[in-house]
Amino acid sequence: MATLKQVAAHADVSVQTVSNALNAPHRLRADTLERVNRSIELLNYRPNRNARSLRTSAVELIGYCVPNWPNQTHLVMDQFLHALCAAAEGSGRHILLFTAPPGVDGMPTYDDLHARRMVDGFVLSQTETHDPRHGWLKDQGIPFVSFGRVWKQTTQPGPWVDVDGATGSAIAVRHLYETGRRRIAFLGWPKSSGLAEDRVTGWRTACKDLGLPVSGLTVRCREDSISEGARGTARLLDAGRDVDGIVALSDILALGALRELTRRGLTPGRDVGVVGYDDSPLAEVVSPGLTSLRQPMDQIAEELIAILTGPETGTPAECLLQPELVIRGSSAPG
Repeated sequence: MATLKQVAAHADVSVQTVSNALNAPHRLRADTLERVNRSIELLNYRPNRNARSLRTSAVELIGYCVPNWPNQTHLVMDQFLHALCAAAEGSGRHILLFTAPPGVDGMPTYDDLHARRMVDGFVLSQTETHDPRHGWLKDQGIPFVSFGRVWKQTTQPGPWVDVDGATGSAIAVRHLYETGRRRIAFLGWPKSSGLAEDRVTGWRTACKDLGLPVSGLTVRCREDSISEGARGTARLLDAGRDVDGIVALSDILALGALRELTRRGLTPGRDVGVVGYDDSPLAEVVSPGLTSLRQPMDQIAEELIAILTGPETGTPAECLLQPELVIRGSSAPG
C-alpha cells in the first residue's frame, strides 16, 4: 500500500500538500489539487484512518445503534439507514452499524467501540428522558447528535435533528377538513411516548382552530401494529361517533384503519378519509393508496452529519424539519 511520502514524491509536492489535499483541499490551487488527486488515484493510496483521527480528532467513522422494536414493524428504517450512509459518504465518512441493549446496559458497547477507535462519533436515536448516553459521551468528549428530541426534559441534552410531528398532524387535519370531513379522529400510541403526545397535540390544536370536536375521538393503541390500528378503528366506529376522517400516528396504524374500514364494507377515501405518517413503501402499493406525511429522510441525514462533523459552536445545535403531505386515494373527497 502506498504511503503519504510516496504520493508526495509522485506528485512532486510536499507531504503537507498531500495532507491538505485530503483534509483541506480549499487551501490548494486547482492545478495542484488535481495533480495530487491523480497521484492518489494512480497509487491507490488509502489514508490511515486511525492515525489521522489521533492527530486531528476528526469524525470519520460514525457509529449508529440499530434500534430494536419488539413485536413492531418499522417501515422507514431502511430509508433512514440508506440516507444516513449516503450523507456520511458524501462527506468522506462511513457509518458503522451495531446493536446494543437500551439504557445503561448498552453503555459498555459504546465504550468499547470508542476505546478501540472503531468510531469517532455517534448518531443516536430512540433517545429517552435522562438517556445515559448523552452524559457519558459529553464527559468523554465524543461528538454525537440525536435523531429526535428528548421529551420531558426542560433543555435538550445535546444537538438534535427532528421532524415537526405537531405541524404534520395539523396539516393532515386541515387536508381532511378541506375534503369535507368534520369529525376527524386520531389513532395514537400510549401517553408514555413523547413523540405520540407531540403528534396528538397537533391534531387537537388544528381541530379546535377549525371548530371541530375532539371529545371521544382519540384512541390510544397499545402498540404500533396493523392489528392495533384495526382494533382502534373498530372502537371508534362502534362508539357511534360518526367518524368521517382518521389521522393515524403512523402508516402501520393507518393500514390497520384501512383494513377495518374495508372489512365493514366502507370505502376509504369516500366514506372515511385516512391519513398516515411516514410515507412508508407500503403507502403507495395498498389500494387505495395511503395519503401520508413524508419525513424528509435525505435532509434529516444530511443535517445529522453536518452537525456531527461541523465545527463546535458552543451551544447545542437544533434542527426542526417539516414533513410533506403526499396525497393519495385514502383521503380523496367524498
